[in-house]
Amino acid sequence: MSLIKSISGIRGTIGGKVAVNLTPIDTVKFAAAYGMWLKEQSKNEQLTVIVGRDARISGKMVSSLVCNTLVGLGINVNDIGLSTTPTVEVAVALDKADGGIIITASHNPKQWNALKLLNNKGEFLNAVEGEKVLKIAENDAYIFAEVDDLGRYRKKQGYISKHIKEVLKLNLVDIDAIKKAKFKVVVDAVNSTGGIAIPELLEKLGVECVQLYCEPNGEFPHNPEPLKEHLTDISELVVKEKADFGIVVDPDVDRLAIVNEDGSMFGEEYTLVACADYVLGKTKGNTVSNLSSSRALRDITEKHGVEYQASAVGEVNVVELMKATNAIIGGEGNGGIIYPESHYGRDSLVGVALFLSHLAKLKISCKELRDSYPSYFMSKNKIELTQEIDVDAILVSMASTYKNEDVITIDGVKINFETEWIHLRKSNTEPIIRIYTESTSQKKADDLAVRFINEIKEII
Repeated sequence: MSLIKSISGIRGTIGGKVAVNLTPIDTVKFAAAYGMWLKEQSKNEQLTVIVGRDARISGKMVSSLVCNTLVGLGINVNDIGLSTTPTVEVAVALDKADGGIIITASHNPKQWNALKLLNNKGEFLNAVEGEKVLKIAENDAYIFAEVDDLGRYRKKQGYISKHIKEVLKLNLVDIDAIKKAKFKVVVDAVNSTGGIAIPELLEKLGVECVQLYCEPNGEFPHNPEPLKEHLTDISELVVKEKADFGIVVDPDVDRLAIVNEDGSMFGEEYTLVACADYVLGKTKGNTVSNLSSSRALRDITEKHGVEYQASAVGEVNVVELMKATNAIIGGEGNGGIIYPESHYGRDSLVGVALFLSHLAKLKISCKELRDSYPSYFMSKNKIELTQEIDVDAILVSMASTYKNEDVITIDGVKINFETEWIHLRKSNTEPIIRIYTESTSQKKADDLAVRFINEIKEII
């Protein structure tokens, strides 16, 4: 499996060959490149970096390599251990640290791991910053500290609880309404750190929590991407427990999917829609999601009399457009909620608290809430890439073929038809072409995907 080096970090499978997989040597190399970048652009003489990890089996090994590499550069490390991506982001801001590294491969299977890199605001590096880190790694341009100048390593605990306190302080999180609703919820945390964070948050909100796969041991009981086909166990348990709904998070807890009380999917695309509907009902402001996200957010935004815009895929792109348009909520259709009142990062804890507040105030069921939104259906497919496939040529060909339609090329190729769309793009995190379609029925969305997959295969 190819090692994937991108502006957002480095990702690969554990073991194997140097520069082909994510080996200890690659881990040290990129941790050192990040540390050198921090030293070059920071005015502080003594730097501190927050390091946290999800519960992957390889996490402890990768974390020790990262922490000791930074110490070797003369950088202080606050190791907060088992954590979530949004918790590390919040920790950087709380501790006024100079940066952060999250050790997680997000929704990828257990053989994968990655280094996600943060700036001093607890936000992902932008394209220019990421390119500088990659260039330092490419040139092996590291200068390590002498013995008297080594960094300090410190283990620090309690950051998930600190994160939860910050969530509970948010003005639109209505703790009293949630407690009065007496919700019962099933949680599937895919045996990662969501199994620590989500039950603790729910306890503070007075929600009865039935735990499913909440043991943070890194043994994922199903594919960790929170898609319908992977969530049959929680769907059954929600019905069996007569729960009000189910909560599903990915291994690093930046994606949130909801399951209705009848076991049907609320749809990860609609997590952001529901949270935005709640926020916009209380505060007027713009919204942003990426090109691969549902039109439903645009519809809800316009219903509230404000403006929606779409960015290129990738959290950093969403955040940049949110800042440029003063958006008050945004995110990605994969269940990623970005609420700037908290911080500029996808955060399932914030999403859960806003969703619970919305449902508690409306006093309707989860399924009734879902049925109140515009009904779109998505089909998410992919084509595995080989060295011989020229993705760029495929995308150029598609844009040319459909040039008479509404075509957007800021990130791959998105073709907007009257009642449906397709988005084709090369993934930043896996060696695949992603093929997302949306239409007014599941069959139409699936048929549109099949049609384009066949057209791509003809080109290949």
